[in-house]
Amino acid sequence: MSASKDGNELGKALHGWRDRISPQTVGLPAGGVRRAAGLRREELAQLATLSVDYITRLEQGRATSPSPQVLASLARALRLSAAERAYLYLLAGQSEPGPGHISTHVPPGLRRLLDQLSGAPLSVHDAAWNLIECNPPWAALFGDPSALRGRERNIVWRHFTGRHGRIAQTPAQRADFEASTVADLRAATARYPADLGLRSLVSDLREASTVFAGLWDSGIVGTHASGTKTVHHPEAGLLTLSCDVLVAAGSDLRVVAYTAAPGSEAAAALNLLNVIGTQAMT
Repeated sequence: MSASKDGNELGKALHGWRDRISPQTVGLPAGGVRRAAGLRREELAQLATLSVDYITRLEQGRATSPSPQVLASLARALRLSAAERAYLYLLAGQSEPGPGHISTHVPPGLRRLLDQLSGAPLSVHDAAWNLIECNPPWAALFGDPSALRGRERNIVWRHFTGRHGRIAQTPAQRADFEASTVADLRAATARYPADLGLRSLVSDLREASTVFAGLWDSGIVGTHASGTKTVHHPEAGLLTLSCDVLVAAGSDLRVVAYTAAPGSEAAAALNLLNVIGTQAMT
């Protein structure tokens, strides 16, 4: 019997970890009267892209078999250390993902760096280009992704199935993006041979997109390089931004950062978006 079924140790741990995190730490407003300084259940649900009802059932011991995907989301939202993350999986009666599986764990050092760079739009992706998290400036620039689930959070899937979002690409930029992301997925399948989710993604992409299938079969290679992106914001208009993709050493996470030259129109637009967030301009 797992610890989660014996005294609800899982629920107690989740509640304790939730209580120790202030809303400001994770970029949420602290408004309203709070009975405790930590996160509310609805805030944890938002951060982990889970339902409030499910968080409640977990903490009350009425949901006792969370999946590895749910546990990974909770560990990330609660900012657990490696040891705490391992304990979470133990309490849930699940095996922690091994070296053959893609990890979504954000190490504490990278977490501190992301917090200190909070003024620029940032997103974090795993080795398969699933969106793990983003900061408020990113949500203001590209739209709130909190309602996105499953494949809708994967930028490779979205691109090759026609969901291009707000980024406008020239034919050359599109070709470079497609080559580099296909190469990334090919490399990921070699590094994570036991990851069934990754293999399913590649298989489904080959079925859904003849362009992806052709690139995959061709053996094309490519790498991500610094460049520019043109973002078509529905209210701020066109913003030409520098885009840098950083790979966190030892974690295989991709950090995508968007910046603008100081004093430029794009910089002014980003500053405005940082103020208004995801609200519509009037």
